[in-house]
Amino acid sequence: MAAATSVFHRVRTGSNIGAQYDQDGNLIQVETREDEEQSVKLAETLELLLAAGYFRARIKGLSPFDKVVGGMTWCITTCNFDIDVDLLFQENSTIGQKIALTEKIVSVLPKMKCPHRLEPHQIQGLDFIHIFPVIQWLVKRAIETREEMGDYVRAYSISQFQKTHSLPEDEEFLQRKDEAARTVLDVLEVYKPQRKYRRQRDAGQLLDEESRVHSTLLEYGLFHTSFSFILVQGKLTVSAVGQIVGLQSEEIKQIVSEYAEKSELSSEERSERYGPLQQHRRAVVSLNKQIQQKTKQLQEVSCDSMSTPIFSKHLITTRKLENELKCLDEMEEQADSSLLEKLRALVTTNENLKQQEQEFRTHCREEMARLQQNIEDLKTASGQDTVEEKERNQLIDKQYNTDREKLQKIRLLMARRNREIAILQRKIDEVPSRAELTQYQKRFIELYSQVSATHKETKQFFTLYNTLHDKKVYLEKEVNLLNSIHDNFHQAMSSSAAKEQFLRQMEQIVEGIKQSRIKMEKKKQENKMRRDQLNDEYLELLDKQRLYFKTVKDFKEVRKQFSMSWCFSSSG
Repeated sequence: MAAATSVFHRVRTGSNIGAQYDQDGNLIQVETREDEEQSVKLAETLELLLAAGYFRARIKGLSPFDKVVGGMTWCITTCNFDIDVDLLFQENSTIGQKIALTEKIVSVLPKMKCPHRLEPHQIQGLDFIHIFPVIQWLVKRAIETREEMGDYVRAYSISQFQKTHSLPEDEEFLQRKDEAARTVLDVLEVYKPQRKYRRQRDAGQLLDEESRVHSTLLEYGLFHTSFSFILVQGKLTVSAVGQIVGLQSEEIKQIVSEYAEKSELSSEERSERYGPLQQHRRAVVSLNKQIQQKTKQLQEVSCDSMSTPIFSKHLITTRKLENELKCLDEMEEQADSSLLEKLRALVTTNENLKQQEQEFRTHCREEMARLQQNIEDLKTASGQDTVEEKERNQLIDKQYNTDREKLQKIRLLMARRNREIAILQRKIDEVPSRAELTQYQKRFIELYSQVSATHKETKQFFTLYNTLHDKKVYLEKEVNLLNSIHDNFHQAMSSSAAKEQFLRQMEQIVEGIKQSRIKMEKKKQENKMRRDQLNDEYLELLDKQRLYFKTVKDFKEVRKQFSMSWCFSSSG
């Protein structure tokens, strides 16, 4: 699979590897139209693709099919439409691959609302008369899409560039911007307005906006005349101040005289404009003072009248009722009028029903008293009961009590029997049926098989662990022995006595190893004999099992024959 998709196994341009052949071994050629009009349309199509920016169409080694399909796919992807096509290393594809590729391209064209119809066999057969309008429309759509996305892509690229890079002009602008901002802040801090006076609190409240502005300017040491002059002349900017400073002294004197005249005119206009207004304000202030005095007198009178406890209680009750009435009025205004009428009708009906119920209860009590009085009158008229009637009533009561006790005992006995029956029924239900027993048996057999398999696996794991542990112990002993031999070898070879002692130790070690090997061989032989014995027992048990199954089968056949003979004898 990997080799098929490798770069080194792709089909070389112009070769017939991967082409389709018929039964006779001839190469299958796709039917194409090779007239002059087709060649002209092919050239126009390639020129369109090159003009749109698909420069892969210049490669002479590619077939016209690869150029056209690649150009269509490029235009579709440029228009932000997904297409499941991989043109990498897929030149000169097989017919099946070409058909699948053209079908995918044709399926995307309706989604793009292409006005021209195109079939897969037309692309495969290189029918450029029908392909050219589609290519023309796709190129036009791709150019429009690039124009629409151009500003966005350009702005995005600029923003990405500015994140990591900056031009010298930008750095200089940022530096000058920081310096200018600091300078402006310093100027604002130096020339910020400072309060020189403060208006007294007990002074009259200013009502209109212009008087409040005038008062604020006076607090900060600015005169209203200059404010009026600014309003008349316009805002005095920094450039105007510079021009005034740059003028000659005579021109400055002329400007000062003009400024004084205009300030006098503005003050006269202000006095004429605001004279009646000041009189009106004074009248309003005097009226407000009179209202405050009358209000204080009214409060004193009300405090004297409210000092009595009875009046205070009535006042509290009245306020509560007024609050409740206000709440009810608000609820009534917010509620629906039709729903409110229904509620009023229901409340009226409820009150009427309560009154009727009270009258009915009174009538019932009167009727009960009248009937009780009639009963008492009848008793007194008929006289006292006779002795015989009393005895008969006593016998009836006694019989009634006796029968009632019997009924209670019978009910207790019946309840006890019902409990016993329920217990027996529960025990009967707890006894499993034959099908349940069979199911239990199968399940127990499955569980036994699982347990035995798990036990066998665990036993094998333990055996393997013990074997590996013994092997590890022997290997450690071997390594330690070799290390000791290696460490003591040069010292033992230094003298003949040490050499003889070393050789004797080696002989003892070899003898011990041989003894251990003989023991292990003996243990191995015993285990092998034990295994053979168990295998023989297993084979004997298998023979018994086969004999058991054979006996059961014979017994079933004999039973079947016996039942058949019995049926024949009974029918005869």
